[in-house]
Amino acid sequence: MDYQTKIDTMRDELRTLYRAIPETARGFSALSKGVKEGGVLGMKEKEFIALGIAVGVRCEPCIVLHVDALMKEGATREELGDVLAMAVQMGGGPAMMYAGHALACWDELAAAKAV
Repeated sequence: MDYQTKIDTMRDELRTLYRAIPETARGFSALSKGVKEGGVLGMKEKEFIALGIAVGVRCEPCIVLHVDALMKEGATREELGDVLAMAVQMGGGPAMMYAGHALACWDELAAAKAV
């Protein structure tokens, strides 16, 4: 399955989940909104942190959603590489494997946008 399909599928699954557990979804949405709107870091920096954590905890759905968000925030492939290197330094071999997913996702999405 290509990464764009994974992103679309995950968003559909999340919409279904939100309908099944609306109170939890509202609480999570409020938390997300508070984190995104507050603080001194910009959205790109916050998304890089989220991506680093996603790589470290080996959550491929999180990785692809945050890579997509980073592209929308104007991140570069070079910046992505720096964040992935730090995630690998902190997470070792397993993080190296998931960092590969993140870079592959970036490259696939970037290629699709270039067409």
